[in-house]
Amino acid sequence: MRRNYTAKSYTDVSSALVTNRRGFMKLMGGLGAGLTLAVNLPIALADQTATADGGFEPNAFIRINPDDSVAVVIKHLEMGQGTFTGLATLVAEELDADWAQIRPEAAPADATRYNNLLWGPFQGTGGSTAIANAYMQMRQAGAAAKAMLVAAAAAKWQVPASEIGVQRGLVSHAASGNSARFGELAELAAQQPVPPAESLKLKQPDQFSYIGQQLPRKDRGKNDGTALFTLDVQLDGMLTALVAHPPRFGAKLRRFNADSSRTAPGVVDVVQIPSGIAVLAKDFWSAKKARDLLEVDWDESAAFMLSSDEIMSHYKTLAEQPGLVARNDGNSSTALSGAETVLEASFEFPFLAHATMEPMNCVAQLTEQGCELWYGAQIQTGDQLAVANALGLQPQQVKINMLYAGGSFGRRANPHADYVVEAALIAKARPGTPVKLVWTREDDTRAGYYRPMYFHRLRAALDSAGNPVAWEQRIVGQSIIKGSPFEGMIKDGIDPTSVEGASNLPYRIPNLRIELHTVDLPVPVQWWRSVGSTHTAFSTEVFIDELARLAKQDPVEYRMKLLANHPRHRGVLQLAAEKAGWGTPLAKGRARGVAVHESFNTFVAQVAEVSVDDNGTFKVERVVCAVDCGVAINPDVIRAQMEGGLGYGLSPALVSAITLDRGRVVQSNFHDYQVARIDQMPAVEVHIVPSAEPPTGVGEPGTPPIAPAVANALSAATGQRFHSLPLKLA
Repeated sequence: MRRNYTAKSYTDVSSALVTNRRGFMKLMGGLGAGLTLAVNLPIALADQTATADGGFEPNAFIRINPDDSVAVVIKHLEMGQGTFTGLATLVAEELDADWAQIRPEAAPADATRYNNLLWGPFQGTGGSTAIANAYMQMRQAGAAAKAMLVAAAAAKWQVPASEIGVQRGLVSHAASGNSARFGELAELAAQQPVPPAESLKLKQPDQFSYIGQQLPRKDRGKNDGTALFTLDVQLDGMLTALVAHPPRFGAKLRRFNADSSRTAPGVVDVVQIPSGIAVLAKDFWSAKKARDLLEVDWDESAAFMLSSDEIMSHYKTLAEQPGLVARNDGNSSTALSGAETVLEASFEFPFLAHATMEPMNCVAQLTEQGCELWYGAQIQTGDQLAVANALGLQPQQVKINMLYAGGSFGRRANPHADYVVEAALIAKARPGTPVKLVWTREDDTRAGYYRPMYFHRLRAALDSAGNPVAWEQRIVGQSIIKGSPFEGMIKDGIDPTSVEGASNLPYRIPNLRIELHTVDLPVPVQWWRSVGSTHTAFSTEVFIDELARLAKQDPVEYRMKLLANHPRHRGVLQLAAEKAGWGTPLAKGRARGVAVHESFNTFVAQVAEVSVDDNGTFKVERVVCAVDCGVAINPDVIRAQMEGGLGYGLSPALVSAITLDRGRVVQSNFHDYQVARIDQMPAVEVHIVPSAEPPTGVGEPGTPPIAPAVANALSAATGQRFHSLPLKLA
């Protein structure tokens, strides 16, 4: 049973959650002897600004409280991927805190202090960047806090700071026998100068006590129902809103009749907004039933009317013509025309829904001061800008109270902030009244945003030794970032998210050409877990397997030979193959397949073992995964993300697809937009490559290799070639 969060007013909620600037500052003022470190690293340590009550201005990642708890302010959304645990580990390591005293809390939406260092002046979570961008920042924050505690103890005990040790939250001086907990030193520590960044001495790997250990997770409350998600927020006078969206993309509202809806029990109002018609009621079910009573006349004269088959047919026609060049090594055309052995293949990928376990939702309230929001924001800065623009406000007037999110897989990082803007516009119609917008599963499946449909056309040539001497690949699909605030990423007409995973193909091929056709369609699309690698990993890894078979060479050995200049690819490939028992006999009807792929600077290889029965059905029995993500902060979180990532990737490999019928999305819920079920989940082993490289992300890289690994295993078992998803035996 989940606990509802109830408060007398929205300001009470924001103070209690400590997630907006006002609430954060209010809390700082009430800490008494609390110590707050003002740090914004690794750019610089902020100047110390002590307050009258012994605290610091809240420009911080760390707050040490008089009760000896250590609040670690986490700037990234916790949506199940473990950021609260991973980032808190970095602070605890350098601070030498006791893990039990660490208390992560969500940072307010403020890009001036909590920006993603890899994104510039943007606060947000995505691209598996949370650990990668904050690794040094959070460690330096912890080291600075430790230095100030040591300085406080040295001043109090009149001993050299060099003689003071810190371990598990206890500051001690062995010679004198003095010791103190962090909370006891907080007031005095607040008076110490903030050490300059260059003076901080971070631990060496052989000194780590937390990094690399399997620490208990810190995203508390998910097991006992006390964790706060958007649906848990209950404010005085709050209304629930559901929106009726057009049934086809590009359709417009002509007219509607809401008489029956307005008189339905519990209904308070019906409001037209640019994206549809919102019904506001005292509870969800009343709003849902009243929305069903709406009589709506949609103008579909300009609506999109093509079906999936027609779109794919158009893509195939485009693929016959040269596209924009994303990479061009050597001369693939000449090499292909002069080769004796040429292999061709075409690959098809459907639209995909994100299918988050917690559908889109957001609580919004508009007052004279601005707009306040409660939800799991993935790109806080983008959402602030979008809402401010929609309401005619300044971005700083949009306050976001950060909550947990029940998954995202890219959906909550919408460049247009679609559902957040909807909530704000509905709240605008009821000033002062908090409004909880809820998208049902059907809403998000039929009116949401999708992983684009793609078509790939590949050709490759082999020399007499079976080595690929030419590779040509054309990709056709929609751009995710065209027309979005991220459009500046497009260079020379190439959306890098459309070709990533192919344009950086690691195999040694002297003549390699990657081309792109970008198609404009009104179907709304955005990134989906692992973005471009969702399709490029499949086409490239299935195709390289087919080249290996054509050359009559072992698929693992073939890859190892072509990856001679890529030791980290080779490392995970060798480890996965070894742990999977590659080359050892299997029972009749079983076979193994392999795939290796780099995404977001993390290297993953997977070996899938499948069984095929006489009835023409198959099952993925076992997957062995090897990952090189640099320094392993928390092995348990890494294993969980690899397991979850490949489980997520199994869905489009086995069952998931969004299809259009004359412009309408056919699927609506999990009965027809199927996802992999628990009985389809294989036994999974995850092996982590020891590494001293800087840490990279693990939220997405586990997804791309699973579908090609399964397809290659099925091909080994049946002799068939698999070039489209979901996979189907002939």
